[in-house]
Amino acid sequence: MANNLSHTIRRFNRFELKYLVNLRQAETFKMALRKYLQADEHSRGSYALSSLYYDSPDFRCYWEKVDGIRFRRKLRIRHYENGAALTPSTPVFVEIKQRLDRVTQKRRVLMPYADALALCNRRELPTNVAAEDEALISEVYSYLWEYNLRPVSIVRYQRQAFIGAEYDLGLRVTFDTQLGYQVHQLRLQDAATLPMLSPDRAVMEIKVNERLPYWLADMIAAHNLKTVRVSKYCRSIDLANANVPAFSQLALSAH
Repeated sequence: MANNLSHTIRRFNRFELKYLVNLRQAETFKMALRKYLQADEHSRGSYALSSLYYDSPDFRCYWEKVDGIRFRRKLRIRHYENGAALTPSTPVFVEIKQRLDRVTQKRRVLMPYADALALCNRRELPTNVAAEDEALISEVYSYLWEYNLRPVSIVRYQRQAFIGAEYDLGLRVTFDTQLGYQVHQLRLQDAATLPMLSPDRAVMEIKVNERLPYWLADMIAAHNLKTVRVSKYCRSIDLANANVPAFSQLALSAH
């Protein structure tokens, strides 16, 4: 995994806007963006990432999103793929992503995949933890026990990202394609996924620290883009409900 600030920074506080676009719209928008933003060091092409999501037996995290709860959290293990095989020593992120009104907050710690699974699947605290990570690991540990969290789905996709320069620090625009999910054999090293969206669709996300730059607001209006509520995790559960009857009974009976 390359050493990139946008991947290794431990905390984010951002506003997020999401758009569902077709591939032609995405390419047109990317061309316009290049006048203002630069591709991050992973995105001269694109890179794959996969996330293992956790939820309670009654799917609390899913329903908090569906019901629009003002404060909500979710836990995941995220792997930024680089072409090498995922092994127990591969570094991955354990993340808590939470929403408070319109602000998205993300806190994460980097650790070997084996340690991440030990923490999140078996409730085993890691050793030799950096002082700056102790509070987050304690929060993850408590969160796991409080809601009996366990792995429920994997979401995987290709991402191309653009980042702001000195005048737009903190601005990040991403394009996610080839979105897939799985709800069985929940191991990040297993890449087999079912399609989450039509292959001609992309999810565009705009992440900004404070306000949209005027030029980006104008660009969105010029392309006639409308924000949508898209949760990759929730969509994976919805599709599992539709396609796997046993899973459907479990999730739908919980609310």
